[in-house]
Amino acid sequence: MSVFVDTSALYALLDEADANHLEASDALRRIAGTELVTHAFIVVETCALVGRRLPWAASERLIDGLLPVVDVRSVDDGLRRSALTAYRSSASARVSLVDHTSFALMRSLGVTRAFAFDADFAREGFELIT
Repeated sequence: MSVFVDTSALYALLDEADANHLEASDALRRIAGTELVTHAFIVVETCALVGRRLPWAASERLIDGLLPVVDVRSVDDGLRRSALTAYRSSASARVSLVDHTSFALMRSLGVTRAFAFDADFAREGFELIT
């Protein structure tokens, strides 16, 4: 069974000072061998966050170490439309378009578990593995 990987988990893995770093490292060991999946918006969001907050070496660890073991899906027209529809119908920016894209991808793939520290995944009915 696949596990969706969110920005919050990737960032926690890369930032040793992050409050969730140890839990993220432990969770990654527990899901070793499991198919990991994410989407291109997560890669963009994570690169931007890591690039702003951490030394360049963290970006290199993301690009060379973490992303190669994750199946990064493109955000095609159907997925984008689905995410935008959900975002618009929420009538709030409390949950980001990136998160709505994540939820739409997970539902389309039948993925029920998320490697994330974002409670919005649980509110959407997904199981957090952290």
